[in-house]
Amino acid sequence: MTEKPALSLPVKRQASCDIEENANKPMCKYGEKCYRKNPQHFKEFQHPKSTTPVAKRQKLNCEELTATSRNHVPLYVTSVRGISAEYNQKNVAIGIKDILSEEDGDLEASAQFNYMFDLSWLMQQYPVKTRRKPLLIVHGDSGQSKANLEAEAAPFKNIEFVQAELTIPYGTHHSKMMFLLYNDGLKVVIHTANLIEQDWDQKTQGVWVSPKFPKLSTKQNQDNLQNDEFKKDLLEYLDAYGSSSKLDVWRNRIKDHDMTGAKARIVASVPGRHVGISKYKWGHLRLRSLLELFGPDNEFVDRRWPVLGQFSSIGSLGPDEKKWLCAEWLESLAAVRRKPSILKANLPDLKLIFPSLENVRTSLEGYKAGGSLPYADNNARKQLYLLEYFHQWKSTQLGRTRASPHIKSYSRISPDSNEAAWFLLTSANLSKAAWGAFEKKESQLMIRSFEIGVLMIPQQFSSESKSFNILGKNKTNSGSSYSLQLPYDVPLTAYLPDDSPWIWDRNYLKPDSLSGTWMPRR
Repeated sequence: MTEKPALSLPVKRQASCDIEENANKPMCKYGEKCYRKNPQHFKEFQHPKSTTPVAKRQKLNCEELTATSRNHVPLYVTSVRGISAEYNQKNVAIGIKDILSEEDGDLEASAQFNYMFDLSWLMQQYPVKTRRKPLLIVHGDSGQSKANLEAEAAPFKNIEFVQAELTIPYGTHHSKMMFLLYNDGLKVVIHTANLIEQDWDQKTQGVWVSPKFPKLSTKQNQDNLQNDEFKKDLLEYLDAYGSSSKLDVWRNRIKDHDMTGAKARIVASVPGRHVGISKYKWGHLRLRSLLELFGPDNEFVDRRWPVLGQFSSIGSLGPDEKKWLCAEWLESLAAVRRKPSILKANLPDLKLIFPSLENVRTSLEGYKAGGSLPYADNNARKQLYLLEYFHQWKSTQLGRTRASPHIKSYSRISPDSNEAAWFLLTSANLSKAAWGAFEKKESQLMIRSFEIGVLMIPQQFSSESKSFNILGKNKTNSGSSYSLQLPYDVPLTAYLPDDSPWIWDRNYLKPDSLSGTWMPRR
């Protein structure tokens, strides 16, 4: 997927574990002789590169980002080629070969759910001795695309397929998930990357890796299912694919494992017009119902805590933000515990993170990165209100400001950016097709696409926790013992007055970081 640009921001110098310097800051009058150690001083004044306190502060930040901790939410970004090695350390980043590595045990079978596949490339990512193990591909292709995918699999006799039924036009099978079965357990991986080489090369992607779920004894299975919410979530999602003997094999494997250690809940979307109880099982209403049950108390997160949305594609949201974006969708993301609804007048601020033209132009891939950021000119012209919500993509702490984001994530954070009330990693972009939209006076929720994500709430990790500490911030929240690494920098950086979002079907002639141009309209 892709989108295109319309503005230009200054290209900023990046160093390893770099603090990007603002050329508008005044020079410190003490120069190289500056003796100060207060971090605020270095935010306010420029210093010569050799000034030691800055270098020391940078190093401390790097150590914090890569420190091992039992109390760290199990989220990763993917490894990126072309950035400093310290940003690809294993406590921060993970590659597909790491996920499929023999270090986790003897892989017996796997399943891959995704939107795009390069099967020849995918097979090369598996360890040699597992490349003939059973592999199930779950996809949404039809017609010639399906025929091409099956032809690509011809050399691999271990590959089988399940085609997801897309019952509503313009829907996609957009979910990105792996099942990895070992001789001593099963892992579930939920992530944001297509199974193609470019998605795992120089983009920022998100990955959630479950613990290895142990196998249950036969007599434990029924009792366990009643208390295993993650397993129930997952089985209900698989049921939406309909009857399939190939998926039945995986349903039974999932039933045979104890998934109570997941510390996450699934937020998924499946195609259909959902009514009654089913309406609250999917899309944004699924997130709303989980937050009303397990989310933050209204007294804790007052309306000053903004909702953050970060995504790589934008659909047609309509000409009025009060019809969907800042109505049913934001109401769901603003939900709090034991409060059935939030008055529209009390909705929190909404901040959206989407790459600007200059973010794309100066990225590691140049304009080519925009091919995975679909935002069409026709839609952009009809929803200009989005400009007031947009913030740039910046990920200095993780060294990924120039690694174009294909990750999709949503959160709610404190006004001082030190705490997060919850965090959702998902395949769902900012679209009605992904999240669903009300129909028939809100009696049904219409969803076009398959999507899947994992919601992390502090109380899943510790009953005493009200929030996650956000890594990289100076303060720590005394109410939480668990830390969360956001994929982007906070506080956010709003678009500058001359900034515009990347629009993927416009021409751009100003040379990018690779001296290229972008001309989709010829």
